[in-house]
Amino acid sequence: MREIIRKIVKAIVDSPEDVNISEIDGGRTTIIELKVAKDDIGKVIGKQGRTISAIRTLLASAGGKEKVRYVLELIEE
Repeated sequence: MREIIRKIVKAIVDSPEDVNISEIDGGRTTIIELKVAKDDIGKVIGKQGRTISAIRTLLASAGGKEKVRYVLELIEE
């Protein structure tokens, strides 16, 4: 899952080298923490949150197949 998110986010942002993704596995729920450059946060969120919502929808559908719940957290630094 980490690589899918990495490819999507790197295609969106201006500073792809600043994209960091970490996973916290909790059994049936996996939290994916996404860190991007400060200037790219708005691009990942998108207008009215549509971009991040679409990424979360992809995670939910992929998790449904694997019977795992994925939670995407956007971390600001």
